[in-house]
Amino acid sequence: MAVFVPAWDEQHVIGAMLTATLARYDHPDYRLYVGCYPNDPGTLNAARAVADREGRVRVVVAMHDGPTTKADCLNHLWRALCEDDAATGRRTAAVVLHDAEDVVHPAELRTFDDHLRDAALVQLPVVPLIEPRRRLVSGHYADEFAESHRRDLVVRSALGVALPLAGVGCAIRLDALRRLDGGSGTPFEPQSLTEDYELGLRVAALGLPARFVRWREQAGGPLIATRAYFPDTVDTAVRQKARWVTGIALSGWDRTGWGKGGGPAEYWMRMRDRRGLLAVLALLAAYAALLGWGVSSLAHAWRGSMPAPVGIGLRALLMLNAGLLIWRLAARASHTAAEHGWREGVWSIPRALVANYIAMLAARRALTRYIATLFGAAPRWDKTAHRFPEALSATP
Repeated sequence: MAVFVPAWDEQHVIGAMLTATLARYDHPDYRLYVGCYPNDPGTLNAARAVADREGRVRVVVAMHDGPTTKADCLNHLWRALCEDDAATGRRTAAVVLHDAEDVVHPAELRTFDDHLRDAALVQLPVVPLIEPRRRLVSGHYADEFAESHRRDLVVRSALGVALPLAGVGCAIRLDALRRLDGGSGTPFEPQSLTEDYELGLRVAALGLPARFVRWREQAGGPLIATRAYFPDTVDTAVRQKARWVTGIALSGWDRTGWGKGGGPAEYWMRMRDRRGLLAVLALLAAYAALLGWGVSSLAHAWRGSMPAPVGIGLRALLMLNAGLLIWRLAARASHTAAEHGWREGVWSIPRALVANYIAMLAARRALTRYIATLFGAAPRWDKTAHRFPEALSATP
């Protein structure tokens, strides 16, 4: 197997990640392909330092300066892999995608071996690591991935609809990538900001099966998953989520559409993927109404007047919405607790407010970026700084 690791401005983590990955993987036949840029000497030197002492690491330098997009970097790795296979006569079975901050599970590649016999694409769960000192921001990723990778992707896989990839901890058979390539040398859409999401939809459009796998080597053991730290400040979280919203709900929509012939389940799932901007409008209206109610109540109290009585219909609607909110928070807390423990499940309730705040800021930034691309601005790798968890580097 070939493991692709695109890297831009990752000099602080790439060496530790590669070293840990080599130490953790339990598989007889794999190679790491690391994509770097000529104008990023820090990352390039750190990757080469590992490659010099370990033959399983192949550093690929892009032909132009960065940053471009992650997809463009992946295409350079793809062409290098094809050249290597042609030169050696080797037949690589699949490509695995990872980021420079990921902690891999030792059994990951063997799990891919087992499931790629029947599926063209396999996604494993992603488990965000929570920074205790910045639990509100870093933890909201844990809440969202717990719901998505314990429920949403499980349902999508069972329904057989398109399975969007997380960009890490996923594997694609080489025959599927060759069909996406079509002789162009670019199986990954170079203009995409969310090439992982689109890749899953494009594989589905070819009629190839995909599978989401939640598996443990033994009962009670750790989940076979990718673990990593996510952004832990509001600014970095907004930047990352703005890229996701732009790529999925805006520019990606232009390329992938609604999945022609996919049926009601496919349309419904894509609508859920793209609901982010509509959800933000609903959030803004809700918070504005809450603020207005508070101001009105204070004004009535100051004047000594009575507010207008709430009608039966409005009262019933408010009670219904309150019930749905409680149900929603309970579901979020239960999934987080199952993945990270009951304390984090409790923390997930106040973190919902933080997640809403970040979503609103990200939507504004995403719209600005999308409008800029309509006027000719090139998409760029708007990455955030990463850290690697040294405590998890050697053993699970």
